[in-house]
Amino acid sequence: MKRNVRLRAIVIAAVLLAAVLGLSGFPRSLDQLKANLRRNVRLGLDLRGGSHLILQVRVHEAVKARADMTIESLRQELRRAGIEFAQIERNDPQRVEEADTIAIYVRGVPAARAGDLRAIVTQRFPMWVLAAIGESDYRLTMRPSELLALKRETVERTIRTLERRINALGLTEPVIQQHGAAESEYEILVQLPGVDDPARVKQIMGTTAVLEISEVKDGPFSSREQALAKYGGVLPLNTKLVPEMRRPGETGESWWLVSRVPVITGEDLRMARPSRDEFGKWETDFTLGPDGARRFAQHTERNIGNRLAIILDNQVRSAPVIQSRIEDQGRITGAANEQDAADLALVLQSGSLPAGIDYLEERTIGPSLGSDSIRQGVSAGVLGLILVVTIMLVYYRLSGVNAVVALLMNGLLTLAALSYFEAVWTLPGIAGFVLSLGMAVDSNILIFERIREELRAGKGVIAAVEAGFDRAFITIIDTHVVTVVSCAFLFMFGTGPVKGFAVTLVVGLVANVFTAVFVSRTIFNWILFRKREVVSLSI
Repeated sequence: MKRNVRLRAIVIAAVLLAAVLGLSGFPRSLDQLKANLRRNVRLGLDLRGGSHLILQVRVHEAVKARADMTIESLRQELRRAGIEFAQIERNDPQRVEEADTIAIYVRGVPAARAGDLRAIVTQRFPMWVLAAIGESDYRLTMRPSELLALKRETVERTIRTLERRINALGLTEPVIQQHGAAESEYEILVQLPGVDDPARVKQIMGTTAVLEISEVKDGPFSSREQALAKYGGVLPLNTKLVPEMRRPGETGESWWLVSRVPVITGEDLRMARPSRDEFGKWETDFTLGPDGARRFAQHTERNIGNRLAIILDNQVRSAPVIQSRIEDQGRITGAANEQDAADLALVLQSGSLPAGIDYLEERTIGPSLGSDSIRQGVSAGVLGLILVVTIMLVYYRLSGVNAVVALLMNGLLTLAALSYFEAVWTLPGIAGFVLSLGMAVDSNILIFERIREELRAGKGVIAAVEAGFDRAFITIIDTHVVTVVSCAFLFMFGTGPVKGFAVTLVVGLVANVFTAVFVSRTIFNWILFRKREVVSLSI
């Protein structure tokens, strides 16, 4: 039995050591200990202060982009099949609510080729439904299931892109998740603890950073009207007009006529970073992946002496002349300073947003409010702990010390476990922590009262302690399992703060089973087996 107690003590010591190291690390000074505790005990937005943003994804832009890609592919398929047509165009929904109204119109198809058109749409464009709206005109609408999947994918891609961008800024424990009771709202919740002025973060989040490097067909023109006048008001096939980005201090405007199909896009990027050119000016260098590098090398080799337009977010950043074959590296000039070049590299590296975003709500929570919450929460917890300890010591005498030790260890293990999980503490999380401590005391009361009943029944002290723990164990497990199931539903269907409450409570309950049953029993055994004769128990 003594060996069993010794093994139990070793297990408890190992768990305590792991808990202490999880919270404090290996500090060499008091200042380092405080720094480690601040790093390991992560505070959420409501405790630390920061910014709270609610965004709405412009899913209709992603739907329109998919329709544009379909139009270009459909044109090529019809030409390849020799099917004549007068025009292919789409409507232009302007609001999120109008995303379901997207439609592509194919006009002027000969009646004799209607069957061929249907066959092409069925085989090549299965996500679209073709319907006749006249003898030679047709309308393509996206299947409802495909449309819903596209909008969901757009929101999910936006969340992933925002996560990469914000995490790259080095912010601590941001919360980025879908928001809103209905998925049709297409909203995203962004919480940035410790960020009181989110202006730069908003700018980086909102930059779509769509990079295109396209062949220059003509230009520059001093105005859009001048370019259209040169071509009689109708641009050449597969071209578009793009304005040049104005730099600080510049007046006037410039327009370039470029190919609608880019040579490479941001999806071909492998790496981007800020650097300086030979004159010391800041720029953003980028490296292409193998497939993009191959296409870029082929194009530049065939077009030496011609211009390439580097287009970012539908604005020409520069239009350099191709001097020689370029393979896997390039650069974007025109950065105002190092921060501008670094921010551009960041958004390029993290990928482009599939659609724009709008800010529906913005709130800033000051650090003072978080400090007040922490101070009041700690005060309430300390006061409650003092009352609980006092009652346990008065009512259960020396056995109450056992309960207090188990209670303190329960709190330490819960804090350490949440630190290992890199969980963030919020006010609901603190509420779950306090509730778990209350249930820990309740478990000790169940055990102690059962021991008292066994003593009243005439059993010896050691036998009463063993029976008390054995018979109370099933009751403790039953109550904890019911609570864990409730927490599972809170986690599955609740929002962020509710999930924090559920996680903290479950971790506290797991720690409680260990401390109330294993640790408390070990303390009793260690005390009882040190005595030669046990005739009474202070309980």
